[in-house]
Amino acid sequence: MAVTTFSEQHTSPIAPARIFKASIVDSHNLIPKLMPQAIKSIEIIQGNGGAGSIKQINFAEGSHFGSLKYQIDELNVETYTYNYTLIEGGALTDNLEKITYEVKFEPTPEGGSVSKVTSKYYTKGDFSLKEEDIKAGKEKVLGMYKVVEAYLLQNPDAYV
Repeated sequence: MAVTTFSEQHTSPIAPARIFKASIVDSHNLIPKLMPQAIKSIEIIQGNGGAGSIKQINFAEGSHFGSLKYQIDELNVETYTYNYTLIEGGALTDNLEKITYEVKFEPTPEGGSVSKVTSKYYTKGDFSLKEEDIKAGKEKVLGMYKVVEAYLLQNPDAYV
C-alpha cells in the first residue's frame, strides 16, 4: 500500500466559526437545501454527528455516484478542525483502500478564514495515483464550499 498526499488551502471572507458551523457541523441540513440538484440528502447513520459517527451522502439522480459513507474521526468546534475518512462508495475504487481528509479553518487578519485541507489516498498494490486523477472531485468539494460561502455572505445572521 502506498499513500499519496495532497494539500491545498482556500481563503474566504467568512470567519472560521461561521464557515465551520455551516459547512461542517450543520452540513447534513444545509448542503442538501443549497444544492438539491447534486445532493439529495446527508444522513447521520451512526452516532450523534460527532467523532465516531458515520454519515452517508446520497447524491441526486443522474449523479456519477449513488452514495458514499464517511466516518468522522475528529470534530473540534473550538479549533475548527475536522478529520474524516471515506469508507464506502464515491471515489473508492478497486485501487483505493480509503481516503482521509484533514480540514482546519484558521482566522485571517481581515476577519475571514483560510481553510487548509490535506487529503491522503491509500492505494492498493502498486497502483499509482496522480493529481489529475482526483482533480474533478476536488473541484466539486470546492464548489460546494463556495456555495456555502455565498449563502453566508447573503445571510449575515446565519450561523453566528
